[in-house]
Amino acid sequence: MSSAAVPGVVVNGFIRSVRTMKKYTFVTLGDGSSLAPLQAVVPAAQIAETDGELTNGAAVRLEGAWTPSPGAGQSHELHVTGFAVLGPSDAKSFPIQKKYQTPEFLRTLPHLRPRIPFNTTLLRFRSDVVFSLNRFFEGRNFVQTHPPLITSSDCEGAGEVFTVVGGATPTKQDKEAGEGGFFRADKYLTVSTQLHLEALAQAVGNVWTLSPTFRAEESDTPRHLSEFYMLEAEVSFVDRMDGVMDLVEDMLRFVATENRGSRAYGELLAHTATANAESDLADPKTVEQRWTGLLSPERWPRITYAEALRLLQDAKVEFEYVPVWEQGLMTEHERYLARVVGGAEGTPVFVTHYPRVSKAFYMLPTDGSSGLSETVDCFDLLVPEFCEIAGGSMREYRLEQLLATMKARSMASSPGGLDWYVDLRRWGCPPHGGFGVGFDRLLCYLTGVQTIRDTVAFPRWYGRCDC
Repeated sequence: MSSAAVPGVVVNGFIRSVRTMKKYTFVTLGDGSSLAPLQAVVPAAQIAETDGELTNGAAVRLEGAWTPSPGAGQSHELHVTGFAVLGPSDAKSFPIQKKYQTPEFLRTLPHLRPRIPFNTTLLRFRSDVVFSLNRFFEGRNFVQTHPPLITSSDCEGAGEVFTVVGGATPTKQDKEAGEGGFFRADKYLTVSTQLHLEALAQAVGNVWTLSPTFRAEESDTPRHLSEFYMLEAEVSFVDRMDGVMDLVEDMLRFVATENRGSRAYGELLAHTATANAESDLADPKTVEQRWTGLLSPERWPRITYAEALRLLQDAKVEFEYVPVWEQGLMTEHERYLARVVGGAEGTPVFVTHYPRVSKAFYMLPTDGSSGLSETVDCFDLLVPEFCEIAGGSMREYRLEQLLATMKARSMASSPGGLDWYVDLRRWGCPPHGGFGVGFDRLLCYLTGVQTIRDTVAFPRWYGRCDC
């Protein structure tokens, strides 16, 4: 930068801190564009000439000369020749302070918490990743779509859905939705847009979406929310599940390649390196290792569920839950597999071909599997520490087989239910598959934030929806 002062510089922003001396007031300013603040030096005479008060949280416009700084911590500072307070702030009641404040406390202020400098970086990083995803899918000729959030079915069949009713409080008609109610029948907030993506894929080929999804799960863990974003994609005319897994791997590697070395990435690592030990962030070495694993040029390991079970049963580790066929994998099992199979590089691990009985009705049975050992063509993607961040499958595209599975599971095809989904198999349904990625959970993994509640601007979880 030039050693000469640059006059006539105008800066808008919010005051982060104020330090008043006899002749000058030192103001640190932020506008959300950078983790680092801008320092401004305001002569006492300037303050005396105005009615405005420079206080924490105030929105201000400063004008002056951009001047080399003699102090440590910044190369330049703004020597103010004039200022205006555009939005005053009562410093005594303003709850966001420069000192360390716990994540738990800040979650009680979701409307103000985004102003925390690190949270502005998270918001910018989120935007950067979304932009990368758009570039990736555009390059693969995918069509971005917007499936509905209100649905007529519980896609995953777990029953953890929010029921939609008309009006501020449920009426008798709402409770008896089959006879009345706003939609004349029970409707829900979607837990996955997959079923509707399958319909859209039959129109334009390959589709994707980044949409809010909802789950009425009474869970109070760092990995779960009641409202969260899912990145979902559906691929038409794909015959083998390897093609879907290749797509997931290419996509995540593309996102990591585009964003490693970005300004937001540098700010995230710098912050985790200097953060308070109680700040609920992973250390920078751990975060860098996660990125290194995603960027591994080698094909990520792929093991079957049966192989995973053998590894767990042979492990010299005492698990709280004994790994058993048909019961899926517990978090402790996933962590072990991600650590052992992913190796020193920490590459993600695909676990494939889970028992059919433990998976959704729409998944395609594996050729040659039968009886108690029958499996489906599906996968979960496991990463160190965070466990599953993605899952996908080939879909059952044959009408008779889908109807047989639904009948075996007592799933009636009826008007307003899944009749429309069955119809997709009646008229030109090709082999297809798809996947979903928990977008907020992925951001947790990439940023070092330990709880998903702190990557979301306005988190909702069991018992909490503050604004």
